Amino acid sequence: MTTFNTRLIRLTAVILAGVSLLACRSDYEFAYLYEDLPFEMEEVRRPQIPSREVNIKDFGGVGDGVFLNTEAFASAIDALYEAGGGRLVVPTGIWLTGPVTLKDNIDLHIRPDAVLLFSTDRDLYPIVETVFEGLDTKRCLAPINADGAKNIAITGGGTIDGNGDSWRQVKKSKIAPSQWKALLKSGGFTNAKGDLWYPDSSSFRGSVVSDAFNVPQGLTTEKEWNSVKTYLRPVLIGLKNCENVLLEDCLFQNSPCWNIHPLMCKNVIINNITVRNPWYSQNGDGLDVDSCEDVLVINSSFDVGDDAICIKSGKDADGRRRGRPCRNLIVDNCIVFHGHGGFVVGSEMSGGVENIKVSNCRFLGTDVGLRFKSCRGRGGVVRNIFIEDIVMMNIPTEPLLFDLHYGGKSAVEAAAEGASPFDVPYVEADETTPQFRDIYIRDVVCSGAARAMYFNGIPEKNIENIVVEDCQIVSTKGADLRYSNGVVLKNIDITQSEGLGYSLANCRNVTIEGCTDASSSERPEVFTHNSEVRID
Repeated sequence: MTTFNTRLIRLTAVILAGVSLLACRSDYEFAYLYEDLPFEMEEVRRPQIPSREVNIKDFGGVGDGVFLNTEAFASAIDALYEAGGGRLVVPTGIWLTGPVTLKDNIDLHIRPDAVLLFSTDRDLYPIVETVFEGLDTKRCLAPINADGAKNIAITGGGTIDGNGDSWRQVKKSKIAPSQWKALLKSGGFTNAKGDLWYPDSSSFRGSVVSDAFNVPQGLTTEKEWNSVKTYLRPVLIGLKNCENVLLEDCLFQNSPCWNIHPLMCKNVIINNITVRNPWYSQNGDGLDVDSCEDVLVINSSFDVGDDAICIKSGKDADGRRRGRPCRNLIVDNCIVFHGHGGFVVGSEMSGGVENIKVSNCRFLGTDVGLRFKSCRGRGGVVRNIFIEDIVMMNIPTEPLLFDLHYGGKSAVEAAAEGASPFDVPYVEADETTPQFRDIYIRDVVCSGAARAMYFNGIPEKNIENIVVEDCQIVSTKGADLRYSNGVVLKNIDITQSEGLGYSLANCRNVTIEGCTDASSSERPEVFTHNSEVRID
């Protein structure tokens, strides 16, 4: 009887806790995102900002596209901050300015007919210590920036334009001949091959002292850093160590480098925004969520020149030393028109990535749909990723890609180099060995891909426990899995026009259940090389 009573008390407590939780969430606007969420995650709520309101015109601002409003923005934000916070209204007009630094309890409210346009004057952007591509380094101050701020927002439905064309280098192969000709006439420099344009000598010098990942090496003095200033292109929105952040309704476009970069932030809502960069924009990422926790990315659209929605957590030794995983994220109801990847994890994931749900998204013409990338030397574990209800079309490479041999090139560029060998040399695993495991993908439809899926793992730590089920893929080639362990492919329908639907090399414990391909209406024919596979 005692045992029975104890169990009854515990059951009652659980039921009451559930009722309490439902009551708590009944008035929560994003409660629907937490239904059946496969991991624990705090409710992400809007920042609490006072109702106080000021207008940028009251601080000497002029929205004619000519007057420089840097001091007006600084004065308005300082005044609001001293008063305890509030909304800074940017009304109709074109508001030319230098960097804008947000402070606690500030909502930068850009009205729908307003454009916040950032100046091309390099002197307005000091070089500051930051993190870029996962490494501790220096870059120019972001046009909109905050460090350690709480309760900040960018709202209102207006446009934020980073004037990025004045900063970016351009590859000849990415633009039309007439555009290239016009670019050369505008000035600037080209490399020795004549296929890469730089806006000025500072940008060109930066390329000489940088590795393939855009971070300068060997610079020690202030003079040396200033000599490559244009190369140190800022992200458009740089938020570091901030808490309670809202980006809503606005258009973010034409960034010098990455567009939106929340770094080590907590409690972030990104809702109903549009992110645009020219498709030729070098490093023109849409959103890079970097070592953040408790993040919603919802109802938004992306059309960019690099990865669209990208999850990161530092690179190599710098990322492992920081030790800040990116975790507890929900991505829902987003659309990507162009980008190197629709939803991407890596390649900078040395601090780890975990607890992410991606649902109800469309990728229309991205180079890759779901892109997981890293390489030896990174370290870090990516796990507990749940993806469902994704629609893709016109994917030049794969709707699903795991690549543990990433070398800085886009998936299209890597595919153009040809097939990799089946067998890869073994390297002893250590803290620098990256790992992707416990990833669950279902209900994906893709019409038009080069290859159905590609798992390109490493022998010392296979891609592990990946479950892909209930998917329909029309592609030129079938699925290609290498150095993978414990993969389950269930109810996958691949309609390929060349070769077999499924190819496995150096894989273990792979289950292919209820799958079909164009070669058979029932049991698919599977190519294997040094692999263990069960076909049901």
